[in-house]
Amino acid sequence: MRSFCGVNALALALFSTCIMSSSSAAGIPDSSYAILLRVDQSGKGDFTKIQDAIDSVPSNNSVFYYILIKPGTYREKIVVPKDKPFVTLSGTKTNSAIITWSERWDTPQSPTVSILASDFVGRYLTIQVHSILSNRICAFLQNSYGPSGPAVALSISGDRVAFYTCRFISYQDTLLDAVGRHYYKNCYIEGATDFVCGNGQSLFDRCHLHSISKNGGSVTAQRRLAAEENTGYSFVGCKVTGAGVGTLILGRPWGRYSRVVYGYTYMSNAVLPQGWGDWNDPSNQRTVHYGQFRCYGPGSDVSGRVGWSHQLSLREASHFFRKTWINGRDWLRPPPKSFRKPQTTP
Repeated sequence: MRSFCGVNALALALFSTCIMSSSSAAGIPDSSYAILLRVDQSGKGDFTKIQDAIDSVPSNNSVFYYILIKPGTYREKIVVPKDKPFVTLSGTKTNSAIITWSERWDTPQSPTVSILASDFVGRYLTIQVHSILSNRICAFLQNSYGPSGPAVALSISGDRVAFYTCRFISYQDTLLDAVGRHYYKNCYIEGATDFVCGNGQSLFDRCHLHSISKNGGSVTAQRRLAAEENTGYSFVGCKVTGAGVGTLILGRPWGRYSRVVYGYTYMSNAVLPQGWGDWNDPSNQRTVHYGQFRCYGPGSDVSGRVGWSHQLSLREASHFFRKTWINGRDWLRPPPKSFRKPQTTP
């Protein structure tokens, strides 16, 4: 069976069946306050494990829950279930809390952190392959499987999901941006092969994408399967760097209608002149949509780009590089202004 992006077709089918989630039918609750839960390994919080805090959130809850993670290394696999929307996981500050697990991507349950619910927010969180990077840690969602195969650190299939000032670090298939509308701001994403992959509709705002590949890595493997699908990856105001000169391409098609665009983005000389790949299938060149707009840096030179990529017009850029691309004005929100204690059962 042919493998794609580190997982075979059967595993992918199972994964898609398990993770597809829809927007909450209950509507968005008052976001000015949240129920506060504290996770502290020393025992001074409400819980010592992150998953226990998530499990305490009622199913189909109608208020926001803010789970504050005190500094430390949390060796556990995390799942935010589909029936628990409106949850925030947050470290206390940059370089504080680490969530780590070690497992190859073979099943839908393999990722270190899986977000199945809608309206999730992550702050100061990251994903990492521990054997590649040891100490550059934020509030880490960390997968320590290593460079010997695909290992998903973070998987997202919930709709209306946002991450702020986070780090996602692995080797192959680091960030599985699978299904739904997603927003990433000031995040660091590291890997070597297809380290942003899936079929989400996502906006990456001022993020840093770093390839550790030394011989032909790809930043993205977007999986749009039909022209009618309103999915794709948009990178605006970002930075693309790599381990050496001419060591990576900006993307290749996991799906025949793969769509990835970069705007106002710095590209180092790690980016190969051709810019894009067709995954050894020339027929993909007729259906993919790859382009850039007003990028800069030594790797942004369009003179050597493949002929089937695009230089976006101002009109196209205005569509992809705003929050309206993900309907963000309808669901992106600031942190709560006040917190309340969880209700206790008498």
